[in-house]
Amino acid sequence: MTTASMNALLAEAAEAGTAVGAFNVIHLESAEAIATGAEAAGRPVIMQISENCVRYHGGLAPIARATQAIAASATVPVAVHLDHATDVGLVTEAIELGFDSVMYDGAHLAYDVNCQTTAEVVRSAHDRGIAVEAELGEIGGKDGAHAPGVRTDPAEAVEFAALTGVDALAVAVGSSHAMRERTSRLDLDLIVRLAGVVPVPLVLHGSSGVADAEIRRGIAAGMRKINVSTHLNAVFTAAVRETLVEHPDLVDSRKYLAPAREAFAAEVARLLALFAGETDAPAARETDAPAAQESAARAARESAAPADGARTAARTQESEA
Repeated sequence: MTTASMNALLAEAAEAGTAVGAFNVIHLESAEAIATGAEAAGRPVIMQISENCVRYHGGLAPIARATQAIAASATVPVAVHLDHATDVGLVTEAIELGFDSVMYDGAHLAYDVNCQTTAEVVRSAHDRGIAVEAELGEIGGKDGAHAPGVRTDPAEAVEFAALTGVDALAVAVGSSHAMRERTSRLDLDLIVRLAGVVPVPLVLHGSSGVADAEIRRGIAAGMRKINVSTHLNAVFTAAVRETLVEHPDLVDSRKYLAPAREAFAAEVARLLALFAGETDAPAARETDAPAAQESAARAARESAAPADGARTAARTQESEA
């Protein structure tokens, strides 16, 4: 299957009153887990590569090409997206590499400069048939914007969308990046107001810090793309720790990365069911964050069912070479 259009995925979500999950790729295992989780859920998904991820890998092309290959081989629609790029040069490289969509993050700039630069990015991307997400009103935890009261102004958002031509807009409605506990409260009234006047789909960043029930309410109010990274990283890391505690003599990294990948995939599947409004989606595990993440990892290793037999079989046939 070829990779999907972010615009098409968001349009389908808007029509259904649901949201698309957008999960960050950190390394090959996370990309594989996102695809497997989406296949298990039978839902489309967006794989995101951030500017921080690019720095970690020393460049965009290697991780991008691997992610695109995994996305193209998935049995459900998968879009590959550049997340939170403040460097226009990196956006240009992603466009050249054939990303399905890009996010230019100029929220740290003066409003007029953000509008102008974002509009230039949009023109360049649209010439290649690539969608653009942008951000207005800094979201806590990025670029020193830690104040919990930061909010996007609806009138400014309408003007920004008109001036730039963006395809999706990340708005500040109460969430914060890199939160380990799911305690953020969304400004639901503001989301309703924004959804009523902004002509493009709304994106929720910092969703790792938002509880399941609150995310459901945010989707009902009008959010259409839900970004999650820190929460999934915590699930992955908890599974690695648990495996190494149980088997401290392991030296083959595949032996502890595989169960971590399974735990990550299981949580992706659960979140996608949640975002799709499935009434039988598993309940949230959020009483004690570290314990909950370890419990999720254990459950995933013991009972996660493979979504795609060939994919899972190929991954689990580990040699000792």
